[in-house]
Amino acid sequence: MNKVLIWIIVDIIVLVILGLLLYKAIQSASKNKIEGLEKEAETLLENAKREAEATKKESILEAKEEVHRLRNDLERDSRERRNEIQRLERRIIQREESLDKKSDLLEKKEEALSKRLQEIDEMEANVQELFAKRREELERIATLSTDEAREILLEEVRREITHETAIMIKEIESRAKEEADKKAREIITTAIQRCAADHVSESTVHVVALPNDEMKGRIIGREGRNIRTLETLTGVDLIIDDTPEAVILSSFDPVRREIAKIALEKLIVDGRIHPARIEEMVERATKDVENDIKEEGEQATLETGVHGVHPEIIKLLGRLKYRTSYGQNVLKHSIEVSYLAGVMAAELGLDVNLAKRAGLLHDIGKVATQEEEGRHAVIGGDLAKKYGESQAVYNAIAAHHGDVEMLTLEAVLVQAADAISAARPGARRETLEAYIKRLEKLEEIANSYEGVEKSYAIQAGREIRIMVKPDQLDDAGSVELARSLAKSIEEQLEYPGQIKINVIRETRAVDYAK
Repeated sequence: MNKVLIWIIVDIIVLVILGLLLYKAIQSASKNKIEGLEKEAETLLENAKREAEATKKESILEAKEEVHRLRNDLERDSRERRNEIQRLERRIIQREESLDKKSDLLEKKEEALSKRLQEIDEMEANVQELFAKRREELERIATLSTDEAREILLEEVRREITHETAIMIKEIESRAKEEADKKAREIITTAIQRCAADHVSESTVHVVALPNDEMKGRIIGREGRNIRTLETLTGVDLIIDDTPEAVILSSFDPVRREIAKIALEKLIVDGRIHPARIEEMVERATKDVENDIKEEGEQATLETGVHGVHPEIIKLLGRLKYRTSYGQNVLKHSIEVSYLAGVMAAELGLDVNLAKRAGLLHDIGKVATQEEEGRHAVIGGDLAKKYGESQAVYNAIAAHHGDVEMLTLEAVLVQAADAISAARPGARRETLEAYIKRLEKLEEIANSYEGVEKSYAIQAGREIRIMVKPDQLDDAGSVELARSLAKSIEEQLEYPGQIKINVIRETRAVDYAK
């Protein structure tokens, strides 16, 4: 037991000694390390001081250099400003010297002018005095006052100026008329040349070809019921005569005639001809013609470049395809008038679109004349106004035959284009009977006037030559007769183009030598 205790005590002593030795070793190592760190810190401190000193010296040097540079810049700017100020001072001094010189010159000129004015005043006084003496002398010699002499002189000058002005005006009017006639001929020639439209002559009958003569009996039907049904539904006369393999459709209304033609052709192709089938085919043909009317109206607007037209007016335009005037197709005529009016408007610098629009629509009233009474120009103008056309357009339509006053130059062009289109050779034709009746009526109107001895309608009715009795009508009466006859012809006749009234008055002295 004692041994164990001794060994424990010995172990404790050994551990204490070892701990002391380890503490001493650690303390010595820490001291050495602290000394090393202190030396290193001193070294770093010294290095930092040296670097700070170097940086300080460099900053001082840079600051000195910057100050030196700024000082140099300031001195340079100062020198430049001083030089500029010196230049300005020299210019100001020179200008002051120049102004002094000019001032001296002006003073000298003012003195000279004042002297000259005094001389002029003296001369004017002398002139006034001489003028007064001369006037008194002239009044004494001429026994006229100044006012009387002035009136006489002004009257003479006025007469001379009036005479010369009249001569000048006459020459200017003559030249202007020549130039206007020349320009008008050029414009109309250009318009006609650029619009060479074909002319289509229409008739009042259609001929429908048949495959064989047996088809005639089928068209007539039992006791004529088929032909009566077709005539009743279409309002067209069917002429079935000895003409081989042909049926003639006759009607004054081209729309009805076209419907009847289409319906009959469909029936011939179908082969089933009886009243119910006829009614069905007529209904189909009516729809086909209505569609064709709409397409023709739209095509006319596209062809002429006229856009934004009311659908009802387009239908009226399409119906013009089935309307003729003296053998001239009215739709083709309207398109040609649109072209002619547009070309002339372009040559004159007017509104081309307005002229073309009014030209295309100018005859739409002809479609409505069957339903309404009145002249087609006025009716057409009312229709255009009703469907939203501008005032210029419906005025040009209503005025193209002189029924109303023209408000625009484009209206004049539409009237001229209408006359050109209608008066072209071959553009219009008449039946022989209507032609003869018109010529007879023309001579009848001329012979109804007192003092007319003879009258002759010549040049295909475009001129009437009238011989008057010289003992009943003088020259003034002949002029009045021509004017009155022109108005009567316009009121009582319808004719293409224009008619020239040529009144001839001849005085003859007859005697016999015996």
